[in-house]
Amino acid sequence: MRHDVALSDGKGRQEDSVAGKVSRQTEENIRVLEGLEAVRLRPGMYVGGTDVRALHHMIYEVVDNAIDEALAGRCDRIEIVLYEDGSVSVEDNGGGIPVGVHRQTGLSTLETVMTTLHAGGKFDSSAYKVSGGLHGVGVSAVNALSEWMVTEVKRDGKVYRQEYSAGRAQTPVEMVREMETGESTGTFHRFKPDFTIMDENPFSFTTLAQRFREMAFVTRGVTITLRDERVQPIPREITFYFEGGIRSFVRYLNRNRRALHEPIFAERDVEIEFEDNDRPPFTVNVEIAFQYTNSSTTTELYFANTIHTPDGGSHQAGLRAAITRTINLYARKAGLLKEKDRNFSSNDTLEGLTAIVSIKHPDPQFESQTKVKLMNPEVQGAVSQVTAEAFMEFLEVHPREARRIVEQCMTSMRARDAAKKARELVRRGANLLENTTLPGKLADCSERDPSKAELYIVEGDSAGGSAKQGRDRHFQAILPLRGKILNTERARLNKILDNNEVKALISALGVGIGDDFDLSKLRYGRVIIMTDADVDGAHIRTLLLTFFFRYMTPLITNGHLYIAQPPLYQIREGKKRYYAYSEDERVRILRSLKNPDRATIQRYKGLGEMNPEQLWETTMDPANRTLLQVTIEDAAEADRVFDMLMGSAVPPRRRFITTHAKRATLDV
Repeated sequence: MRHDVALSDGKGRQEDSVAGKVSRQTEENIRVLEGLEAVRLRPGMYVGGTDVRALHHMIYEVVDNAIDEALAGRCDRIEIVLYEDGSVSVEDNGGGIPVGVHRQTGLSTLETVMTTLHAGGKFDSSAYKVSGGLHGVGVSAVNALSEWMVTEVKRDGKVYRQEYSAGRAQTPVEMVREMETGESTGTFHRFKPDFTIMDENPFSFTTLAQRFREMAFVTRGVTITLRDERVQPIPREITFYFEGGIRSFVRYLNRNRRALHEPIFAERDVEIEFEDNDRPPFTVNVEIAFQYTNSSTTTELYFANTIHTPDGGSHQAGLRAAITRTINLYARKAGLLKEKDRNFSSNDTLEGLTAIVSIKHPDPQFESQTKVKLMNPEVQGAVSQVTAEAFMEFLEVHPREARRIVEQCMTSMRARDAAKKARELVRRGANLLENTTLPGKLADCSERDPSKAELYIVEGDSAGGSAKQGRDRHFQAILPLRGKILNTERARLNKILDNNEVKALISALGVGIGDDFDLSKLRYGRVIIMTDADVDGAHIRTLLLTFFFRYMTPLITNGHLYIAQPPLYQIREGKKRYYAYSEDERVRILRSLKNPDRATIQRYKGLGEMNPEQLWETTMDPANRTLLQVTIEDAAEADRVFDMLMGSAVPPRRRFITTHAKRATLDV
């Protein structure tokens, strides 16, 4: 038997004993990475990985530099172009990167910025009082992860150019021409990601458009254009410009909901002073916009120096604390909360809220290079101060709207109390699945390591029976659902927890729901939705996705949710069987047959039409199956789509159906 053991010698060194062989770390094992080698070796530290999200992050890093020019007042136009060869360009009309000789490196400043980590103008407050790029890492990291990159700079009446490959300069900085009369200064970058390092994925026009829409809302007065040259013969193009800023953004997010009042907006410069005299005072600009709607969901977006921070941080804490404190103070003062009534919690006051906070800070501290969370503690107080002042003023000036907001909080509190009781019933029901009235019960697997176990959520008893017989019992569990689950977009949590199918899901997964949600208790590393390939199956899948998005979001963001892809057709030619997963694949298979006219084609409209062996072979066998991983590229857009398709407002849904009807595929 072979044993792999790690032994420590007590001095920080490590010995590996493998089948009796010992290797010792020596001086020769210590490697010093030079230049941008570290970026190519460990791209996750700089752009968050090598997947499609990291690929888009490369564009964001370059665009962020253009936005910084806008924040400095030197730029009001940014253009992004996607090309057929897989490259992308970003051009701005800012001041242009300096090209003179840098005093520390002896190279052109342009070459220094493009090929050296931690080189940039963001370390000097005289060039940028506020910026999103802070570490001098962004554009040089993109350069390092690119097969090739070209940069052109327009400044001082001339156009300069330099070419790079894998982060290394391939040409000197050259003056290629004189600027024409009326031509604006600026910087142009074009690069092609190195797909020997990055996963080979195409850039998504939709994902980029959503991100740049956010940027345009947050950066008032800047025009951002996205152009897709891959679409021929007429390229696709969209331009964003919003004079109303984040106030318009709130209206955009709530356009499918019934608002209780006009958006509340405030912008203030807050002076930050420290008791420690070693830290000089500075100013933080705070912009807030928020609005309550009749929705039961909460939508929050947080930005720091125009950078979206999806994990929130100190500005999120400031807004939430101020909202809850202000509502409680007003409700007591107006007599809407009696002396014996308890205060509203933040859960009560956040329900139905759509809020956006954008702060500008001269020295923001982020959790990582990918800037997912803001860490500056002083921002919490600044945001809290601005929010509380603006909100209290609004409530006192608009008593009718104030009463509506307080009444909604009261309704939320009562529903939350009812949900708490329902959760306790769910927690107490240790054998809930065995006692449930569902005709199909959980068929568990023997594997107890969640990372190796899978749960198939299957539509109906017929498919559930085939799945139970066809599965690998060691690691695949089956949970059949009876019919369509509740539309959780239109129901409060207490009603949701009364639904048998939802209770079965919660108990099977083991993670709880709402305040009790704990991802560490997840019993299955893969949760797979497997429904029929017809209209009803698509509807059930949408209902399940709505539930997971609203009440178990970490299941999606941590990569645990999948959609099974059963075949649409079985094609037989003699004793040979082929499976087609799309119409195009059906046509390709038929064309490849010797006698396509004699082939037998079976259209699968339900999983129950397959026998257990076929279901295993086509949809459940890890060696052959196709799974679609559910991801959230843009939380705000996902929130809007779920609200539009599954919410109570009919006109937006009717418009969507009318617009996209011609692209629908229907079974007759």
